[in-house]
Amino acid sequence: MSHLLAARIRTGLLWAAAVAVVLLYGFPFAYLVLTSFKPAVDAIAVPPTVLPERFSLDNYVTALNRPGVTASFVNSVSTAVIATLLSMALAIPAAWAITRYRTRTGRLLMAGSLLVRMAPAVAIGIPLVTILGAVNLTDTPTGLALAQTTVALPLSIWLLASFFEGVPREIEEAALVDGCGRFGALRRVILPVVSGGVAVTAIFAFLASWNEFLFALLLTSIRAQTTPIAIANFQSQFGLDWGPMTALATLYSVPAVVLTLLLQRRIVAGLSLGAVKG
Repeated sequence: MSHLLAARIRTGLLWAAAVAVVLLYGFPFAYLVLTSFKPAVDAIAVPPTVLPERFSLDNYVTALNRPGVTASFVNSVSTAVIATLLSMALAIPAAWAITRYRTRTGRLLMAGSLLVRMAPAVAIGIPLVTILGAVNLTDTPTGLALAQTTVALPLSIWLLASFFEGVPREIEEAALVDGCGRFGALRRVILPVVSGGVAVTAIFAFLASWNEFLFALLLTSIRAQTTPIAIANFQSQFGLDWGPMTALATLYSVPAVVLTLLLQRRIVAGLSLGAVKG
């Protein structure tokens, strides 16, 4: 009986901790969304209130009618898609070669990608301004996507390497015996096996580009400005324009939230695949 009571107490404590963590992380976002529906006066009221006294869509109308906001959404989507495609096109063959050939060069590449990932973004961003400016790619979605790939690529290589490690070598050897070349076996056999892991990696690469701020600040001005920069520009002579700013931030967070909710099973399956060795 005492063991059953102790188990129930542990379960209750775990649930309480889980609820506390969800509230801790979820409250700021909930407050952001609720503030976006407040009238302009209530959004800057002191002391602030959590729930709006009257729900209003005026902030959304103001935010969407602001010059450059619609273009910033288009730039964010195009930049994230280009960065994701570049990261996957480079990370898949790199991770596959590293896990299959196990050379010293491959190990150095893995270590180098980890060091790049650990380096402060500003240390990479400042040289990129000069490099991309020399080839006339500043203030373009392509140039910004190239810069963001430098951040997404190391993570993509590490994730995909763990997924490829979980594929038994016998599968690839059987494909080679059946007449496939190395890249044929990768395309026809291995990638379908780790499709969940590839999807997870692509999602993380997309979200990394979607949420990126520093490179967009350094490398864009008007033409390729992304939505995070547009959100930061909601500044008036009296301070931050909280209502429209929170409205635009809410709209910008919707695609990431919906994408995560729709693909959460694939994300869990892909991460589980990477944790199992063949």
